[in-house]
Amino acid sequence: MILGKKLVVILPAYNAEKTLQITYDEIPFDIVDDVVLVDDCSTDNTAILANEIGIKHVIKHEINKGYGGNQKSCYNKALELGADIVVMLHPDYQYTPKLIESMAYVIAKDVYQVVIGSRILGKGALKGGMPMYKYIANRFLTLSQNILMNQKLSEYHTGYRMFSASVLKDINFNINSDDFIFDNQMLAQILYKGYDICEITCPTKYFDDASSINISRSTTYGFGVLKVSFQYFFNKIGLFKSKIFHK
Repeated sequence: MILGKKLVVILPAYNAEKTLQITYDEIPFDIVDDVVLVDDCSTDNTAILANEIGIKHVIKHEINKGYGGNQKSCYNKALELGADIVVMLHPDYQYTPKLIESMAYVIAKDVYQVVIGSRILGKGALKGGMPMYKYIANRFLTLSQNILMNQKLSEYHTGYRMFSASVLKDINFNINSDDFIFDNQMLAQILYKGYDICEITCPTKYFDDASSINISRSTTYGFGVLKVSFQYFFNKIGLFKSKIFHK
C-alpha cells in the first residue's frame, strides 16, 4: 500500500527469462502489493521462472496476442485484483523499477492521475544507447503529435507508465490494437478525456537482451502514430468519431 492505495505492478513479458530476475529484485515491495506477469507465449522459460521467484499472478497466453494484447490481459487482471494504482514495467530491465516510488506518490497524493517515465527529459535516451535513427524518429513523431494533439509532452513512446485505476476504467483500452500502437492509442485516449500527464525523467538501457523492434516494425509503428494523431485532431474538431475515443 502507498498512502492507503493498492499498487499493482504489471509485467508484459515475452522471452524475458534472462532479465526478469534482476527486474523483479529492484521492485520496491514495501509499497507494491501485487505483481502480475503475462507471458505472451514465450519460447523460453519466462513463465516457469516467474512462478519460481514468487510472482503470484502469472498468466500464460497459449497463442501470441501481441504487445497490445499482452497489456490488455495485464490491465484487466490488475483491475480485477482491486488495484488503485497500476504501473507497467517492462521485465527486460530497460527501465529501472527504482522510480516506482516517486511515480506512485504523484498519483497517490492526487497530483496527477497518469505518470510516464520520459527517456527524452535529460539525456537518458542517447546516454542509455538508444539508436540514433530511433531518437530522430521519436523527436519527429513527438513534435507531430504535440502539434496535432495540442500537447507539450517530451515523448509519447516510453514503455514506463503508471495510471490510477479510475483512468483505466474511464478509457476503453480493450478496443485498441493488439500491436505496438496500443501504447500510443492509450495515451491519446487519456489526453482526449482531458487528463494531464506528468513526466519524470528516467534512465534507459539498450542492450542485447532488452526488447526492441526492428526497422520494419518501427516504420509501421510510426505511420500508426501519425494515424492516431490525425484521428485525435479530427475528432476534436468534430469531423468524425473514431471508436477508440468513444465508449
